[in-house]
Amino acid sequence: MPRLQYGQTAIDWRFKVDATLKRHYVTVERGRPVLLRGPAVDLVEQEALVRQRARWIREKQALIELPAAEEQIVTGSRLRYCGRTYFTEVKHAPKLTYPTLRFTASRFVIESPAGRSIGPEALAPLLTAFYRERAHEKLLARVRHWERQSGLQAQGARIRHFQSRWASCNAQDVLEFNPRVMELPASVQDYVVVHELCHTVEKSHTRAFWALVARQIPDWRRQHDVLEQAAFGEMI
Repeated sequence: MPRLQYGQTAIDWRFKVDATLKRHYVTVERGRPVLLRGPAVDLVEQEALVRQRARWIREKQALIELPAAEEQIVTGSRLRYCGRTYFTEVKHAPKLTYPTLRFTASRFVIESPAGRSIGPEALAPLLTAFYRERAHEKLLARVRHWERQSGLQAQGARIRHFQSRWASCNAQDVLEFNPRVMELPASVQDYVVVHELCHTVEKSHTRAFWALVARQIPDWRRQHDVLEQAAFGEMI
């Protein structure tokens, strides 16, 4: 397996040829080598592509290798939505079979048959379902807004779970968004949408691509920095 030495970090990667893609994708997952996929290239070009993203890869590997949080969610805990953290109330609901989560204008309310706390593993699917519902409601509407605003046109938009990616524009110009985009501030959500819409015209991150982004969001660098600091994944 090829390896790139980046400072004190050794980055192993595997390459998967995908002729349906017009550019190359990098994916980082826990306990596995970096996955590079896209059009066929030789080993020298693969290494150049990995080196180009080496700093990002190193940062994401460090984050995903952190132990999962074991902290119980109780009344007073905070959960993230649209760039803010909201007060969370956990209620004991012994008549329920499964825990539930709902969001009011100012707080999350969790009802659990297990007691007045809920663990991260039980919370995760509830929060994912909440983000997915809100993404269908709000994020896809922002796609339609920015299509009208920019004149750019996708062939469709959908919500899809990614392991380590915020969003993508596939070879058919269909936009795909991770539900966790709903954790981000509204201005950053708009940047994610515009970023992917611009990929319907410019598939790679060329000067022309960033000029197209800047035409729609002049302060895109600020939004991009917030996205990088969110420390979850990349956009392609």
